[in-house]
Amino acid sequence: MIYIILGVIILLAIGIVFIFNQLVGLRQMSENGWSDIEVQLKRRADLIPRLVAAVKGYAAHERKLFEDVTKMRAQTLAAGNDPIKRGAAEGSFAKAGGKLLAIAEDYPELKASQNFLDLQDELAETEDKIEMARRFYNGTVRELNTKIQSVPSNLIAGPFGFRAKDYFEIDDADAAAPNVEFSA
Repeated sequence: MIYIILGVIILLAIGIVFIFNQLVGLRQMSENGWSDIEVQLKRRADLIPRLVAAVKGYAAHERKLFEDVTKMRAQTLAAGNDPIKRGAAEGSFAKAGGKLLAIAEDYPELKASQNFLDLQDELAETEDKIEMARRFYNGTVRELNTKIQSVPSNLIAGPFGFRAKDYFEIDDADAAAPNVEFSA
């Protein structure tokens, strides 16, 4: 009888360790995913001022837009690690960046500038990477949140301090990279 009780206790302990390790792994993956998002958002935040500088020389009268872009960039950086606040700020920043690219349509010399074209390509590539990082993060958060709320792992998650994470969402209309054609 003692061996049976001891066997059940050992199996329970192994089960708890197994579930705990799964939760830790999912939490680490979600933190890694958030880090990947931050890297790409920082890259975009660094690219937009370079685009502003490229456009500024051609469109000096667009001062309000340049000020808005600068303000939105500061807001995104100030939003920190809260996915909900950061998503809202990033959506506004992406929209301002789209307006910046749209202005370039009015300036044929700017559209022909290799520097501007390179920056535009980098921005489009960065937007794609943000989308991929966001999908990875949200997928991992979904798995973590499901694990935290499912039996029997919810019995372990609560006492060990595992909490559900927020998704990183940007309104698709705000997040979409603008489709701007630069044809001669």
